[in-house]
Amino acid sequence: MEKVASFLMFQEDNAEEAMNFYTSLIEDSKITSIVRYGPGESGKEGTVMQATFTLKGQEFMCIDSSVKHQFSFTPSFSIFVTCDTEEELDNLYHELIEGGSALMPLGDYGFSKKFGWLNDRFGVSWQLNLPN
Repeated sequence: MEKVASFLMFQEDNAEEAMNFYTSLIEDSKITSIVRYGPGESGKEGTVMQATFTLKGQEFMCIDSSVKHQFSFTPSFSIFVTCDTEEELDNLYHELIEGGSALMPLGDYGFSKKFGWLNDRFGVSWQLNLPN
């Protein structure tokens, strides 16, 4: 076995936009590779055939799906971020929720100092935690 990575399939040709957004929000993050569909290939020319990026060292893979499916992202899979400060958590939450929706608004739910769960504008679910 070579490696294990999380895989995100975007259906609106916005994988690259999402990667740029995520890597701009989280320090020590970067896009590590992008392979694009070319002319005559199964996907829309120029969109992401396969890409990899890291968020704080955690690797993710993603694509722009050339096939439209009857499903999208589900909150049962989420990116869980442990924040160092309340300011960091608040800033990240407010950036990610723009155009998205709250599943659990920022608050004290008893299991941490502060917690929030949301779906971002791309449909990806995030849990943001400030531990006790």
